[in-house]
Amino acid sequence: MIYFDNSATTKPYPEVLESFLKVSSDYFGNPSSLHGLGVQSEKLLSAARKQVADLLQVNSSEIYFTSGGTEGNNLAIKGAAHSRMNRGKHIITTAIEHPSVEDACQSLTHAGFEITILPVNESGQIELTDLKDALREDTVLVSIMHVNNEVGSVQPIAEVGKVLSHYPNVLFHVDNVQGAGKVPLSLRKAYVDICTFSGHKIHGLKGTGFLYVREGVRIEPLFHGGNQETKIRSGTENVAGIVALSKAFRISMNNQLLYHDKLERIKKYLYKGLMEMQGVLVNSPEEGAPHILNFSVPLLKSEVLLHALESDGIIVSTTSACSSKKRTVSKTVDAMFHDQARSESVIRISTTYGNGLDEAKQVLAAIQKIVANLEKIMRVAK
Repeated sequence: MIYFDNSATTKPYPEVLESFLKVSSDYFGNPSSLHGLGVQSEKLLSAARKQVADLLQVNSSEIYFTSGGTEGNNLAIKGAAHSRMNRGKHIITTAIEHPSVEDACQSLTHAGFEITILPVNESGQIELTDLKDALREDTVLVSIMHVNNEVGSVQPIAEVGKVLSHYPNVLFHVDNVQGAGKVPLSLRKAYVDICTFSGHKIHGLKGTGFLYVREGVRIEPLFHGGNQETKIRSGTENVAGIVALSKAFRISMNNQLLYHDKLERIKKYLYKGLMEMQGVLVNSPEEGAPHILNFSVPLLKSEVLLHALESDGIIVSTTSACSSKKRTVSKTVDAMFHDQARSESVIRISTTYGNGLDEAKQVLAAIQKIVANLEKIMRVAK
């Protein structure tokens, strides 16, 4: 099997599974308990928090553990909005955000918030002029993803942060679920106030994640009933999952330093091959993230090509994993190109550091063969 669906989820590192098993077996105490077993668990929790913070070059007190990207985005957006609603009720986001951002923003309209959605160009990026024009006196939050989960476009987060640094009333939230461990981002230099991360996108375990909240920023909690995570995220901490998450993050950040060029070579090979293939349109920008490549075959439905590749032992996806079973068009590709045929025939390839160029060659050859055969069948049918 060739697994090229790493943006949907990644296979946990062996070390991550070992950590989870070890902590679950030997350090299963509640970290809020006062007895020795609880104290041991609390020490592991603190060490994991420090490791994550050190990797991001932030303070340990700015890291809050969550159950993943969806909870993190909801906590960030709703928590920030409700904490600032006395200052204004205007939020800015983009047309290509993950559903957990889009839907969280839309839910706030019931509380009187107004949402401005920024368009993107054919590279999948916003224009800074559009952001500047959208800012108002009552704007309290801007939420923009770092790396798009469908096409891999990278937003100019540092430039956005610089613009927003002149608006002290506005909080800047970044969804970095797809960028973590793949595309560098300095939270401090980019003036990011709140940032979301997910464990299972970086070879950690599903149901783990963390939120960065800059010191001095106040957000309202989603859950009530406990003092965990300084009351920002109540609920007994998943210590084993958190320790495993911190290990996965450390390994992924190290791999980013060691193997970034390898991912770039794989993407460039696939990009060039797909661009030269008749009947194929490449949707991802060439200068985008190194691990995501999205393309369309407008004459074919996504599911047909996906299952044909699967029969050859190649695992890819259509739209984002959260939307793939709805059989809808790709909202990201539609926002970029405004072409329905292109938007409903997308395939996403997403790699990670364990993938190799030999796999990419097999995948490209399989795509070429399948597309040629299917087009031949369609011509005969006509």
